[in-house]
Amino acid sequence: MEETQRQKKIGGILQQDLAEVLQKAATDGGLRGVIISVSKVSVTTDLSIAKVYLSIFPNKEAQALLEGIRSNTPLIRHELAQRTKHQLRRMPNLEFFIDDSLDYIEGIERSLKGEDNPIKDQDLLDKRKKK
Repeated sequence: MEETQRQKKIGGILQQDLAEVLQKAATDGGLRGVIISVSKVSVTTDLSIAKVYLSIFPNKEAQALLEGIRSNTPLIRHELAQRTKHQLRRMPNLEFFIDDSLDYIEGIERSLKGEDNPIKDQDLLDKRKKK
């Protein structure tokens, strides 16, 4: 089902404020050279849950940072509520996910360039078989 204008507006507000909050927390926490960007925020129709998709660079630290962000969700939610108190009545619950769309696109580009050739590398065939 397509998002309503209200959902899109709330998602945009949350995306902008979340990016600022997370980047500030990363720099205050001593994480230099780590870029956290909020690639998408989708809000449910009843505005109770916001699914937040994060792109974290460098990618090797993504899972550890995601766990830290998930453990600090109440603090992040409180900070967002303070920032958006004049725009939202209730702050939705936040669910954080890693956005792997860039890795997916990179894999498609590698396949199109012929770098992942299953004929030359037989190990790739096992990944592509349906179970």
